Amino acid sequence: MKLIIKNGTVVTADRTYKSDLICCDGIIKKIGENLEGKADRVIDAEGKFIMPGGIDPHTHMELPFMGTVASETFYTGTAAGAAGGNTMIIDFVIPNPGENLLEAYKKWRGWAEKAATDYSFHVAITWWDESVHADMGTLVKEHGVNSFKHFMAYKGAIMAPDDTLVPSFKRCLELGAIPTVHAENGELVYFLQKEMKNKGIYGPEGHPQSRPPMVEGEAANRAIRLAQAIEVPIYVVHVSCQEALEPIIRARSEGQRVYGECLAGHLEIDDSVYYNKDWAVAAAHVMSPPFRPKKHQEILWKALQSGNLQTTATDHCCFCADQKAMGKDDFSKIPNGTAGIEDRMAILWDSGVNTGRLTMNEFVAVTSANAAKIFNLYPRKGAIIEGADADIVIWDPEAERTISAKTHHQNVDFNIFEGRTVRGIPKYTISRGNVIFDDGELKAVEGAGRYINRPPFNRDYEAVKKSLVFNAPKKAER
Repeated sequence: MKLIIKNGTVVTADRTYKSDLICCDGIIKKIGENLEGKADRVIDAEGKFIMPGGIDPHTHMELPFMGTVASETFYTGTAAGAAGGNTMIIDFVIPNPGENLLEAYKKWRGWAEKAATDYSFHVAITWWDESVHADMGTLVKEHGVNSFKHFMAYKGAIMAPDDTLVPSFKRCLELGAIPTVHAENGELVYFLQKEMKNKGIYGPEGHPQSRPPMVEGEAANRAIRLAQAIEVPIYVVHVSCQEALEPIIRARSEGQRVYGECLAGHLEIDDSVYYNKDWAVAAAHVMSPPFRPKKHQEILWKALQSGNLQTTATDHCCFCADQKAMGKDDFSKIPNGTAGIEDRMAILWDSGVNTGRLTMNEFVAVTSANAAKIFNLYPRKGAIIEGADADIVIWDPEAERTISAKTHHQNVDFNIFEGRTVRGIPKYTISRGNVIFDDGELKAVEGAGRYINRPPFNRDYEAVKKSLVFNAPKKAER
C-alpha cells in the first residue's frame, strides 16, 4: 500500500517542521515538501501533528496471574492501543518458577500471534539454575530478546530474591541485555499484609497500607546498588513515589546508567480511590505499586520534565469486576492490575503538553522515542525518518474525547480515568503504512502485528565476558 500524508507538521523528539510523507511497503520512503504521486490513499493532515506511533514498553496481555487470566487478549489490547495512538507494545513472558524459559517464550509467542500491531517481549527471571543461564543466552542470540524482568515482589510466587538477581544481572551484562525490575520489597509486603489483617483490615484500603512508599524505595535502591556493583545498566519500571525516584536521581548524578519509567495512572490518580465506599470501585484500582498520595504526582511530573524519568507506560493488565471479586474478603487476593493503553497518550498530552509541563518534542520522547532507544529499537521505531517503519500517529491537538468504559475499546468493564475529558487525541493511527484507526473508526486486523527482534547492546560476547570484574579479580597487594 502506498500512502501520502500531506500538509502536516512533523513532530519528533528533537525537531518540529512542516512536511509531507510518502509511505510504501510499510516504510517511510520519502519526507519533504510538496510531495506528489499516485497513491492508494492521501491523508490531508492540515492543522495536525505527524508523530511516531506510541510505544508502550510495559503491558500484560492474557497474563495468567493470581488465579485468573487478564481479560485483554493480544488482539483486543493492541487494537485498543491503536485507538489511543500506539503502534507497538513490549509485553512480558513470565515463566512459573521452575518453568523452562524457552518453553514459556514459545507459549507467549503463540498467544501474541493475534496482535494487531507490532510487539516484542521482556522475559522474566523467576528462578535460577544453569538452564536459566543458558536459555538467557539463546533468547538474546536467537530470539531478539535484550531485556529481562525481575519481580522483587510477590513472595511465594514469582519473586526474585537477591540470589537470583545477582547471577541474572551478571548474565545480562555478559549478553548485552538490560535487567528491568519491579521494585517492591516482597518480604516486607508479605509482613505488612499480615499486619493489616491482624488489625482487621481486609478491604482494598489494606492494599496501599501494606505497600507504602518505603517498600518501593528500599527495593529500588537495592536493585540499583546491585546493578552498580555488577556494572550493568538497569531499568526501573512503574516508579510511583519520591522514595523510589530518589535513588534513581542519586545514581544518575553519579554517572550510573539507570532508566526510570512511570505510568500515566500514577501521574494522575491518588490513593483516595482505595477508600471509595463502593468496594468494586476501590478494588478496580488495585495494582502494584498502588496509587500514591497526591504529593507524589507532581514529583513524578517534575522527574519527567528533568529527564530523571525517561519513559511512560501503562502496566496494562485488565481484570473485570468478577475477577476482582476473588478478593472480596481479602485484599491480598484481589488480582493486581488496571487498564490504560488506550488513554496513556491522550492523558500525557492533556496533562503534559496542554499545561506546559512538556513540550511536544518531550511528549514524543516519553511516549515513543526514549523507549525505542533504551530497548534498541531506534530509529526503526520511535522516529520519523526515511527508512523507518511507517508507524505513525496523526494527532489532532484540538479534538476532545471523554474517557469512559462505555465507549473505550479496552476489554475491561472499568476505566481508571472514567469521565475525564481530554483535549488532543489521535485522528489516524498508522501501523507499517496501514491506517488502523481511521478518524474514530477502528480498523485493526487480528494477526497483522509482527514480532520485532531487539538486538543486544554489545554483540561481542567474549569481549564483554573478559572485561567482567568477576572474571578478573584484583590481587591484594602485599
